[in-house]
Amino acid sequence: MASEREDFSLSGPLHLTSVDWESAHHRRSVAACLVQGVYILERDRQVKREGPHALAPPWWEFFHFRLLRHLVDDADSSIFGVIYEFNPPASHHNHSLDGSPRYVIAFRGTLNKPDSLSRDLELDLHLLQNGLHRTSRFEIAMQAVRNMVAAVGDSNVWLAGHSLGSAMAMLAGKTMAKTGIFLESFLFNPPFFSAPIERIKDKRLKHGIRIAGSVITAGLTLAMKGKHQRNNAEDPFATLSAWAPCLFVNPGDHIGSEYIGYFEHRKKMEEIGAGGIERLATQNSIAGLLMNAMGKESEPLHLIPSASLTINQTPSQDFKQAHGIHQWWAPDLNLQSKVYKYRQLLS
Repeated sequence: MASEREDFSLSGPLHLTSVDWESAHHRRSVAACLVQGVYILERDRQVKREGPHALAPPWWEFFHFRLLRHLVDDADSSIFGVIYEFNPPASHHNHSLDGSPRYVIAFRGTLNKPDSLSRDLELDLHLLQNGLHRTSRFEIAMQAVRNMVAAVGDSNVWLAGHSLGSAMAMLAGKTMAKTGIFLESFLFNPPFFSAPIERIKDKRLKHGIRIAGSVITAGLTLAMKGKHQRNNAEDPFATLSAWAPCLFVNPGDHIGSEYIGYFEHRKKMEEIGAGGIERLATQNSIAGLLMNAMGKESEPLHLIPSASLTINQTPSQDFKQAHGIHQWWAPDLNLQSKVYKYRQLLS
């Protein structure tokens, strides 16, 4: 039997009968629903819900998108992504479509169902080891992104994802940004792999731990640069700094809440005159540096130079709700948004 959360008529944002594409709330809500569509599409496949019984189509058709292509994992044949095309009716042509995408490439996260769970957990493990870029699922995703951008142009393509899917979208976005192509991206509950320092209540203790971590990470970074004779002026973040994906996190979600402290700590380090240390620390992780020392290529996927960070301050009942996709289209959210630009740290 279908879950109420899978049924758009019961759980979707029915209040969005007219989308204002210049509204951050509307854009976020639509992007989240398109990601939810990927989840439900895979569930439809697993339980063989077809035709009028399929629950996935309303999650995109309500907003006048059509499904252009499935992205299918070659290991388990599960649907992990979808390419949507925006196809507004003629009656909408008198409305402003400024800010709307022509295409959205959306990726689901881990689906806790037997038909896809083992493969999703395998991808989660690769993610923990900074090895997502070496998986066949990401290769399929990246090829789809490259082909779409080549065909229609970067200004017409959005990326969107949730949890593992947001990591997939982030890696695709970072890969394109390194070539000077900056895709608008909506990353819901993106994983951040570090100790959950953000959950410490004592602000002074939390700040002290972050400073110590920055000093250690910066020291290891300088040592590694000396060992491998890298250019001290090298700054991999400089190339990426113009790309500022939209990150959506919840303080109650220990998988992604550390992004809150990650960006705020950079600002505080600059304020106390330690910006040089933080510029080294912010683009490296201790785990990644140690793996590099062992000869294993490891670029921390979760570390990014710039972002538009939106925090959902609305209280969550539990971790499942705090990490879930449904929160992001609720109409009455208590949100705090801030844009962090890496170039500000270079001044």
